[in-house]
Amino acid sequence: MAAIRKRGSRWEAQVRRKGYPSLTKSFDTHADAIAWARDQERAIDRAELPSNHRELKSYTVSDLLERYEREITACKRGADRERSKLRVIRSHHISKATLDKVSGAMVAQYRDTRLKTVTSGTARRELAILQHCFEVARKEWGLAIPTNPVRQITLPSPGKARQRRLTPEDLKTFWQAVDRARANWVKPMVILAIETGMRRGELLSIRWENVDLNSRLIQLTQTKNGHERIVPLSPVAIQTLSSISRHADHVFPVKPYAVRQGWDRLVKRAGVQDLRFHDLRHEAVSRLFELGLSVPEVAMVSGHRDPRMLFRYTHPKAELIAAKLLSAYSK
Repeated sequence: MAAIRKRGSRWEAQVRRKGYPSLTKSFDTHADAIAWARDQERAIDRAELPSNHRELKSYTVSDLLERYEREITACKRGADRERSKLRVIRSHHISKATLDKVSGAMVAQYRDTRLKTVTSGTARRELAILQHCFEVARKEWGLAIPTNPVRQITLPSPGKARQRRLTPEDLKTFWQAVDRARANWVKPMVILAIETGMRRGELLSIRWENVDLNSRLIQLTQTKNGHERIVPLSPVAIQTLSSISRHADHVFPVKPYAVRQGWDRLVKRAGVQDLRFHDLRHEAVSRLFELGLSVPEVAMVSGHRDPRMLFRYTHPKAELIAAKLLSAYSK
């Protein structure tokens, strides 16, 4: 039975039939709404519209992921990273399952297979994408998937937060390797990463027009979370930026793949084990806390929207805390 309602100055017609997708459309007149609703009901009676069940049987998880990539992933920052995760999911046999057959058990099997070769954090991120894909399909694309199968399973534990910091021994060999780097962008980029806590992509996005050395600030217009932020600069950061030649629009006119390759060579030359570029951000945030900055102040520099996330990055050295306690009790 069709339902006709007045919505402001227009008339809304809604057709519902068990086993078929709900159909809704607005019209200028009551008569047009009734006529459209009757046409839809006749079409259903003639089986010209597919039933929900038949629609789900014709869709595979791979079809769903491909549409998600076109319509959702393509609009995101970091789309390339998400596309690589989607390719991983599509390479698993769960992608061949039709939407009427996909189940929590299949998702659990995917989880268990992935955990044999990747960390729990990687598996969680892939499952988060798959879960969002099903949510979009159910809520925005009108596919009558009864339940989200990813919500039926237990997600892998987040695992312990990475706690990698540079030791005095690491720093000695690391800076020696930095000084020997042939590419002229390596040393200033490393220094700015440690002095500001900026991510690799943020460093590569900086334009000279957004650098104000007089005010000691950088305006970041491209960030991971999509929110612009102002980054205060330390004296070391100011000195480093002042030493860079302004022959291009960007402070670092370097391609991301060149930075990855340069970083790998640098770490290998330094002989430092298990050091990632992102660990420099971790080091930066930890140092800011050790300098005595408050949580809101550190969050302004690092760009963390949720200050609680800072505890994943900062691991103050116990000996420094002990020294502070000694100083406090000695007064």
